[in-house]
Amino acid sequence: MTSWEAGTTAPTGPASLIPHPRPAPDPLRGAAVDVDPWWMDTMDAVIRTCRAHGRADLADRLARRRARLLHPQLRVLVAGAAQQGRSRLINALINASVCGVLPDGDAAVPTVVCHADTPTAHLIRRDSPAADWTAAVGLQARIPLGVERLGVSLAEAAASLPAGAPVHVEVGVPRSLLAGGLVLIDAPALPGGTDRVAAVRDLADQAGADLVLYTCEAGRHLADDELALLAGLGQVFPGLLVVLTKADYAPDWRRDLAECRLRLNRAGIGAAVAAVSSSLRLHAVRTGDDTLNRESGFADLVVHLRKMVEAKPDRLARATAGALGRIALQELAVPLRAELERHGQGGSSDAAAHLQATHRRLDDLRKCTVRWQNRLSDEVGDLMSDIEHDLRERVKALLAEADEFFATNDPAKSWDEFEPWLRDSLQELATTSMTWLAERTEWMARRTADMFPPEAGDVLPPTALAITDGGVLQGVSPLDAPPVASFTPGQKLFIGLRGSYGGVVMFGLATSLAGMSLINPISIGGGALFGGKSVRDESKTLLKRRQTEARNAIRQHVDDIFTKLNKDARDSVRRAQRALRDHFTAVTEDLQEETMESLRNAKAAADRDAAAREAHGRRLREELTRLAELHAQAQALSERARA
Repeated sequence: MTSWEAGTTAPTGPASLIPHPRPAPDPLRGAAVDVDPWWMDTMDAVIRTCRAHGRADLADRLARRRARLLHPQLRVLVAGAAQQGRSRLINALINASVCGVLPDGDAAVPTVVCHADTPTAHLIRRDSPAADWTAAVGLQARIPLGVERLGVSLAEAAASLPAGAPVHVEVGVPRSLLAGGLVLIDAPALPGGTDRVAAVRDLADQAGADLVLYTCEAGRHLADDELALLAGLGQVFPGLLVVLTKADYAPDWRRDLAECRLRLNRAGIGAAVAAVSSSLRLHAVRTGDDTLNRESGFADLVVHLRKMVEAKPDRLARATAGALGRIALQELAVPLRAELERHGQGGSSDAAAHLQATHRRLDDLRKCTVRWQNRLSDEVGDLMSDIEHDLRERVKALLAEADEFFATNDPAKSWDEFEPWLRDSLQELATTSMTWLAERTEWMARRTADMFPPEAGDVLPPTALAITDGGVLQGVSPLDAPPVASFTPGQKLFIGLRGSYGGVVMFGLATSLAGMSLINPISIGGGALFGGKSVRDESKTLLKRRQTEARNAIRQHVDDIFTKLNKDARDSVRRAQRALRDHFTAVTEDLQEETMESLRNAKAAADRDAAAREAHGRRLREELTRLAELHAQAQALSERARA
């Protein structure tokens, strides 16, 4: 390796950051007393906030970046697509062929180049692909490489390791550019796909990078995906630098440089832009031509990198802390805002829904009370009308049967046969009517119970049939035979003589015309005929009279029974109505008391829930306010860094 290094002449890069007056050093920070503590205070507050919000991963990432910002080294990750001159740029910067030395011509193995008093090279095997590159590793994980035959030695060492083992190369060279704390990291070619930003961020985080230098060939425009990548990198690496390589191959590289700056500005990407030629730089080194070295663009690049090394403890640290703090706080605020928005939409909680349901249940119960009372009143009216109608129909049928019986039978002869039948028929009528009344009462109770909501359960009285007990006719008193006028022989003789007198006179007068006497055989025969007919007619008249008297006696008796049964039925219905009313009133009162107790509990729960939701919303707003204040501090850091 040669030891020649070109000097630097003209400053370039982004606008210089005006240092801000430093407050008194914090003795608790030990080695960091020369560093502006304001950005550390802000970053510590952000880290504590991340841990308080349960984002230990974000807090650990910020803590690692904070520790690297306190380190005097400036680790620059040189990234870019394949064949964009990354490795040649690093080699040209340090005038040593340490990157891209494998046969494929590209940095298949990442290379970390730092200062060393004597040239050294090691292949570092990490514990895992996600392991921190800056972490100390044991001797067994450090494989020495031959400096003079670095490519061959690296290929042999890589071949001895398992395929896919996470490795990188550490090369130390004695260079004044690196002695100031600059460390260059030659990253592998960037992968394709939509997750390039996350991939580069993870790589930079593992490699411990403080700054990203993105390489792109001069002569081609930055693609949209590259602009998206640079925008993502610029958010977490404020000192982002875009270098157009191979400027010697681009006939109009100045226009390409201006157009690149314009596109970055339009995209809102705050990145410094430079154009270099590694070939001119290496040729200038070989010939010692300082003018050619300046034309290569590397002199300005070296000045910019040295300024970034000097700016790291102050301006770069503030800008990085501000950018990382803003990103972390925005990430913390997203779920809080979403939760606050859901809270502000006034979605019904379980307690509020339960309270509304309890109110509805109480209203339904009040309506149910009116409904079952109306139903019970209607059913009682219908039942009274139906039972009276049923009794009348049964009595009418019984009287019709009795009339039919005495239309042909003599009460004086058949009363003993008729009276037991009448008594049994009346008893059966009373029993049937009262049984039907009990069934209707049971049905009425069920119909009334149907007015209650299903959640009330079974609200029927224990024994609805017992409501009508005592209403059945307890035995029917016997009906005495009606008084019957007797038709005695003397009465028959008297009736016969009276009837025969007319016959004798009539026939006697008729025969007297023939010269016969008034009393003659013909008149006597006619008298006998009229006398017999009078006796028979009187007998029939007396029979009709006995039948009528019997029917009247039966009708009066049955009317008395009907009146008693009708009154007993009405009394039974009234008792059933009062019993059902008292029962369902008690059920309603129990349900209302239970519902009111549930309503009180639901109201208390809803009040507690509303208070908790209000307190939670207040805490969310307060937390967002704290995040906004901390975000303002981080924003102020970035503004002071740009000042």
